[in-house]
Amino acid sequence: MRRWSRLGASLASLGLATWLVIALVPAVGGVAWTAVGDQLRRVGPGTALWLTVLWLAGLWAYTYVLTGSLPGLRNTQAFTLNAAGSAISNVLPFGGAAGVALTAVMASSWGHSARAITTSAIVSGLWNTLSRAALPIVALAVQGAVVPGDGVLVATIGATAGLLTAVVVLLRLRWLGRLLGSRATRFLLRLRRETGQVVRDRWPQLTAAMLAYLLLQGVLLWCCLAAAGVQLEPGQAVAAFAVSRLLTLAVITPGGFGITENGTIALLVGLGAPAAPAVAGVLLFAFFTYLVEIPLGAVTWLGWSARRARSG
Repeated sequence: MRRWSRLGASLASLGLATWLVIALVPAVGGVAWTAVGDQLRRVGPGTALWLTVLWLAGLWAYTYVLTGSLPGLRNTQAFTLNAAGSAISNVLPFGGAAGVALTAVMASSWGHSARAITTSAIVSGLWNTLSRAALPIVALAVQGAVVPGDGVLVATIGATAGLLTAVVVLLRLRWLGRLLGSRATRFLLRLRRETGQVVRDRWPQLTAAMLAYLLLQGVLLWCCLAAAGVQLEPGQAVAAFAVSRLLTLAVITPGGFGITENGTIALLVGLGAPAAPAVAGVLLFAFFTYLVEIPLGAVTWLGWSARRARSG
């Protein structure tokens, strides 16, 4: 029953995401799909190749976040972990947990301990949350009036609150351990010590890698919009990117798909961008940051499975 319930929830979530894109995107953008298709057909092979290079460069930059949070992990292994975990997260509702579970199995097959993998998940999660919380602040600093205040500020407060909560939990692990028993106490104390050690030793790499990843993703969004015919000021581009990344936190649909696109389109149209190019640019960005990650993750997972079978 539990398996069928999960399957039903996944299908319902995917169905909702599909409806949000097919039915709601034209309404939010105020444009017909034929006009959006016309804009997408104008994207030439050279532009598509350049966008692919940007996308892959961003994924490679993120490998340094994972290698920083999990000492001994190679960049190629980190690329595999990220791709496989993202594929699961982009298919299942609340797929982040399933993605973490899959990457834990993969990392353990390369000899990493459970504590090291848990530490990596905590540290990389903190850096991701911090970066998403900081993006709207950057947007407000670059061009404050361009961001519709209430929604972005509320999302920022929520993300920051989640980050602070996680930090408080880490700082209180000793107290929690006393409640859970001696074995749990030792595990939590070691986990806190190892997490603190990784943060102290690797925070420059983690921060630089996350900044590089976000910069490349932001440039990818800007180039996707430009390829579709939307020209944005830097402040507007930062605002659109900030809203886009914050809306990925909406776990009602896998990876926030559908919700993210509609929110970003609404912002761009509100800023005066032409409707058809704005919709086309956002969907082009979604193709790289959501859709194509699914087959990429499947390929990397199959490659890992085949290598594991041969070595076994």
